[in-house]
Amino acid sequence: MPSTLGWTIKDWQSAYKEGAKPESLLGELLTGLDTEDAAWISLLDGDGLASALAELALTLEAAGGDRSALPLYGIPFAAKDNIDVRGFETTAGCPAFAYSPAQDATTIVRLKAAGAVVIGKTNLDQFATGLVGTRSPYGAVPNSFKPDVVSGGSSSGSASVVARGLVPFSLGTDTAGSGRVPAGLNNLVGLKPTRGMFSIRGVVPACRSLDCVSIFALTVNDAGLVSEAMAGYDAADAFSRKAPYALPLDGPALRRPGPIKRLAIPEHPHWFGDQQAEAAWNTAISQWRQQDVELIPMDFSPMLELAALLYEGPWVAERHAAVETFRASHGDEMNPVVRGIIDSAGKFSATDTFKAQYLKEELQRQIDELLVDVDAMLVPTAPTAPTIEAVNADPLALNSQLGTYTNFVNLADMSALAIPAGFRDDGLPFGVTLISGAWKDTELQHLACQWLNAHPTPLGATGNPRPEETPGAAISTPTIQVAVVGAHLSGMPLNTQLTERYSVLLEQTTTAANYRLYALPNTTPPKPGLRRVADSEGEEIIVEVWEMPASAFGSFVDLIPAPLGIGNVELADGRWVNGFICEGYGFDGARDVTEFGGWRAYITALKSGTA
Repeated sequence: MPSTLGWTIKDWQSAYKEGAKPESLLGELLTGLDTEDAAWISLLDGDGLASALAELALTLEAAGGDRSALPLYGIPFAAKDNIDVRGFETTAGCPAFAYSPAQDATTIVRLKAAGAVVIGKTNLDQFATGLVGTRSPYGAVPNSFKPDVVSGGSSSGSASVVARGLVPFSLGTDTAGSGRVPAGLNNLVGLKPTRGMFSIRGVVPACRSLDCVSIFALTVNDAGLVSEAMAGYDAADAFSRKAPYALPLDGPALRRPGPIKRLAIPEHPHWFGDQQAEAAWNTAISQWRQQDVELIPMDFSPMLELAALLYEGPWVAERHAAVETFRASHGDEMNPVVRGIIDSAGKFSATDTFKAQYLKEELQRQIDELLVDVDAMLVPTAPTAPTIEAVNADPLALNSQLGTYTNFVNLADMSALAIPAGFRDDGLPFGVTLISGAWKDTELQHLACQWLNAHPTPLGATGNPRPEETPGAAISTPTIQVAVVGAHLSGMPLNTQLTERYSVLLEQTTTAANYRLYALPNTTPPKPGLRRVADSEGEEIIVEVWEMPASAFGSFVDLIPAPLGIGNVELADGRWVNGFICEGYGFDGARDVTEFGGWRAYITALKSGTA
């Protein structure tokens, strides 16, 4: 086996910094891979590797020879075989469908631009239709811990090659849970982004209006780094979306900016008789209650009803639209289970489709009302772990069970992050998924890091210990920092004007030593005025620096009465930030309270009668 087995992206980066060469490490990796491994559909050969290395050299040359400008320089990865990569056929898990793409999918273009190297294409449930990993003529992909158990799908191969440490990350796709269920069943991080955050141009569609490219990784750090390289608007993709300048302040908390503190969990989870999964969930929940979050049991009926629409409603017609021409001429060369699912589209009319759209909107409103006071959801990634034999005997029912807590997410336009949560008594991994609103991807990564640092699991099936997790930064809500000096300080009367806008306290510090502080007359509650003076005439004044969503800044400033306002304040370390200032006339009759060093000390002294 290659010496790189089980390496994270950081491990690969360290090796290159120490002088290793891509041609050596990637050559060794490919030599050690098994071409008969069911997880792979195709791998680079010698000529393919030479071509990939030449492309990498050109990318480095375009970056001026600066490897630090390529965050994924020489990092190998795998792509699910419904994502176009030049030099590989795209099969979508169906040999008769295979074609040679003229160009890379947008996600591949962006990863190559960051220095990453595609070494192979991975197996999948045919046409990305399934959550089991068994519906492929290239063979069922076994679970990386127990070969008789399903790997999960449809991104089965992509999960398997990362879980076994063959590559540090891979790309899957996720329509109904295909980027999450395999992560949960193989002890991985599975990043299901906000729809449209990653381009789907160059991806064989399943349900084009719902499809996402997803990321499998050993760590949240790696998933975040890859996400940062892939994210971005693609004008040539009709379903690509620009990240909003700011998230809304109204509506459910999971659509508002700010840290995740309140999590909805299913009040009565469905386990389909899997007592080991239930026990693992109960253990995980007891551990989550020790985190800095509040868990709130809720009735998940609206989510489950929405989930059922994906396969039991007319959205299955989108799958038919994706392969209509191929189905007409090559139907007998398709997997019979997949063909049957796609053919079920014929029972739905255009009227049925509109009725289902209306129901989706009604359920979305119910979900919004249900979640109005929570920041995210915490659910089992997969409520059961069936064997391959059991799935072959009952392919539709068991597949449906695996999508219980995944199918509704893309329909509801939510972001999700599947993460490890320990192991069942039978040795299989157990995973949970964090779900929040669109564009809350980074907040989910922050919470996932907090969880994994408190409850680390080995990396995939490698047995390697998990390093310290720090959040990625693929998407962040624009924010503004504001220095407050008086009644807005923590615990003071007007602090709620910050907290109700989801502002976060960054630090307590001081101004530069050229300010004086005054207690303004006739203000309720009492307020100070900060005045900049000559260097020799001032002192350092205690301030707090808060960070608020940019979308909330205007409404905050609108609350500030004259003679106060927002201007630029210099801090002790030389930074300039937005902060409270006072017009000159406001100091008439004001008391100089600079000697107290800050407003809180002055108010304390005033109350005690010593001021």
